[in-house]
Amino acid sequence: MRATARMAVLALMAGLAAPLAADARSLRDVRAVDDGLTVVAIGNAIRKTCPQIEARRLRAMGYMRGLADLARQAGFSEEEIRAHVEDRAEKARVKAAAAAYLAAQGAKEGDVPGHCAAGRAEIERNSQVGRLLRVN
Repeated sequence: MRATARMAVLALMAGLAAPLAADARSLRDVRAVDDGLTVVAIGNAIRKTCPQIEARRLRAMGYMRGLADLARQAGFSEEEIRAHVEDRAEKARVKAAAAAYLAAQGAKEGDVPGHCAAGRAEIERNSQVGRLLRVN
C-alpha cells in the first residue's frame, strides 16, 4: 500500500477507534466502516457517470482492505464482512446515501456535468473520495 493510502487508513483507524470498541451488532453499526463504504460508493457513482474521471484502483483496493481490517478489529469474521458487503439491502442503503451526498453537491443521478464537477471538487479538496479518483 502506498504511503498516502497507508496514512489515510491509519488516520481513519486512529480517529475512529472508539466506535470499534462498542459492541456492534452489524457492520452498519461500525461507523468507520459504514462511512468508508459510503465513500467508496460516492467515488464509484462519480467515476461511472463522469467519463473524464476514473478510479485509482490500487488506492481504492487498499482503502477497502483497510475497511475490512477495521471490521475484523471490531470482531467481525470474513464471512460476516462478505455477507454485509454483498447484502442487497445494504448495497441499496449505501448507494442511496451516496446519491444523497452527491445531490447535496449539485450532482443529481445521471447528471454528467454535475458528477464531473463534484468529482473534480473532491479531487481538488483531497477528500477521501477525491483520493480514490483521478482525472483521466
